[in-house]
Amino acid sequence: MENHIRTHWVMDFETLSNCFIGVFEAVNSEKTRTFVIHESKNDLQEFLTFLKVNIAFDEWHVSYNGISFDSQITEHILKNANYLSLMKGQDVAKWIYGKAQDTIEKSRNNEYSDFPEWKLSIQQIDVFKINHWDNQAKKSSLKWIQFSMDYPTIQDMPISHTECVTSDQIPMIIDYCINDVKSTKKILHLSKPLLNVRTTIKNKYGLNCYNYSNTKLGSELLLKLYCDATGKNPFEVKKYRTYRDSIDIGKILFPYFKFQSAPFISFFEMLKTKIIYNTKNDFEYTAQFKGFTFYYGSGGIHQCIKSGVYKADDEFIIKDLDVASLYPSIACVNEMYPEHLGKEFFKVYKNDLVDVRLAEKVKPKADKDMAIIEGFKEASNAAFGNSNSEYSWLFDSSYAMETTINGQLLITMLVEDLLINIPEAKLLQTNTDGATLYFSKKYVNIYESICKNWEKITKLTLEFADYKAMYVWDINNYISIYTDGNYKCKGRFEWEDLANHKYTHLHKNKSFLIIPKAIFNYFVNDIDPETFLKENQNIFDYCGGVKIKGDWAFEEHFVVKNEYKINKLQNTIRYFISNSGSKIIKVNKSTKKTIQVEASRWMQTVYINHKEKEFSEYNINYDFYLKKIKQEIQNIEPIINQFKLFDNA
Repeated sequence: MENHIRTHWVMDFETLSNCFIGVFEAVNSEKTRTFVIHESKNDLQEFLTFLKVNIAFDEWHVSYNGISFDSQITEHILKNANYLSLMKGQDVAKWIYGKAQDTIEKSRNNEYSDFPEWKLSIQQIDVFKINHWDNQAKKSSLKWIQFSMDYPTIQDMPISHTECVTSDQIPMIIDYCINDVKSTKKILHLSKPLLNVRTTIKNKYGLNCYNYSNTKLGSELLLKLYCDATGKNPFEVKKYRTYRDSIDIGKILFPYFKFQSAPFISFFEMLKTKIIYNTKNDFEYTAQFKGFTFYYGSGGIHQCIKSGVYKADDEFIIKDLDVASLYPSIACVNEMYPEHLGKEFFKVYKNDLVDVRLAEKVKPKADKDMAIIEGFKEASNAAFGNSNSEYSWLFDSSYAMETTINGQLLITMLVEDLLINIPEAKLLQTNTDGATLYFSKKYVNIYESICKNWEKITKLTLEFADYKAMYVWDINNYISIYTDGNYKCKGRFEWEDLANHKYTHLHKNKSFLIIPKAIFNYFVNDIDPETFLKENQNIFDYCGGVKIKGDWAFEEHFVVKNEYKINKLQNTIRYFISNSGSKIIKVNKSTKKTIQVEASRWMQTVYINHKEKEFSEYNINYDFYLKKIKQEIQNIEPIINQFKLFDNA
């Protein structure tokens, strides 16, 4: 082993009742190792040797949800190597299967794993945890991520784990396992920015944070900085909380608020006497001013003009403003902190974290500097993000409400002043940390003066952008075009990050991406949808994705030579709308209730295996996509010249 080259491995296990299969592929090459334990073949000794080499040379395992499953199986095998070596292949496979089922059951019951990460013999990189796909809001299976990143094959396990595997079935299971490994490897490379941050933080601060989500990374880095500065024990600090029965809002309002109009004065006076008992539900308010409706809640402020197209021209401009790092900055300039952590927390938070991050952001030099900035960003956000979670050492609901309620009032004070002093201004939108205003450019000096005065009062910093157009559906769904030609697409109009498989968007639903792409090109590049569709020959852009769980199953219903047929389908499906094909049906296993995935006359082609061919051979039903595009365009721009292509849509 003198000439051994250290190699990290992407891996996956399949544990069946009488068969174990492990597949490993090198991170930086296509070198593959496959191990089978079955009555027909017993690779246990070769597998143990491989694992011992991994340990000796500090070779890491990369997996999808491997911390909770695959690494547990590895550790059980290593700990029982001598015992297992005396057994026949089928008995080893049965023993591993039992451990696998115990591990799965513990996970289902939210019990601790047998082997916490720090006890594992082999360093793990778990792309499932790094991307926070174990979070309920982002929960994603490997199959769904395969759909999101246009992976050629989306494949469920071909047989049940309870079945007895024959030797003839083993190659099929290995192929399935290889597909999972290769798709996990692709996720690893897409997640490289996340790994760079964690590697840099590990090297600089000694945090073993490779498998932390961004939220946990921020919290743990902040904890370390706080404990390093104060000399406190992190295990003791993690026990700290500030619990409150109620929050008197009047006592946490900043002293410098002044409002000029009746709706906002009334709102502010109400807040002075408001008592909150439930920080999730006890704060909701609506205010009307100058024809605009403002919605307030525990999560922030929002307002949006009616849907439509808004363009700058020779007379009118569109100015967008955002408060730089709103929540961290509010805490810093107003000396805020969770009560149980004391004023020393504020000093650490401001001096060692926020100020350093903002200073470095101005002059980043290299990837490692950018990684530190990103890590500090997560730590900055952690103070507020975790302050309303009783599971966090940062928990103090008063701190959370002080941040968000004052933040909304700060934005309100600014937009009120702008609307009062700039004649006929239109407030296109207001959100948690900013606002967008449409007004005559002759008032730009007034706009700038008001913003500077607001910055002087609040000690916060505003960042500005100029738009030449906004295409608005609502506060969460719009397209903004900057004067320099760049753009921002939000919500239903997002497409670029989805198309490029950016790691931040892999958990999202990219179904029928051709629709937001066509809408964007219609508004921004003046390309009519029919032309765009004819020119776009990426089959994945036309695909939708659906997944199922619980007591439901997918079926494919179709007719062949006047005979009605039904095929059982897997739990995650990729499909596109075609001129001929089948109907994909959701069927409830208990009630037999059925639901069409695509209602009406639209036929589908199941497309879980990608095959390159002449685009016309896919037999795309363009009417479906054109109808959807038309509906979206008309939602924004109700009066349009009707395209010929819409005549039959």
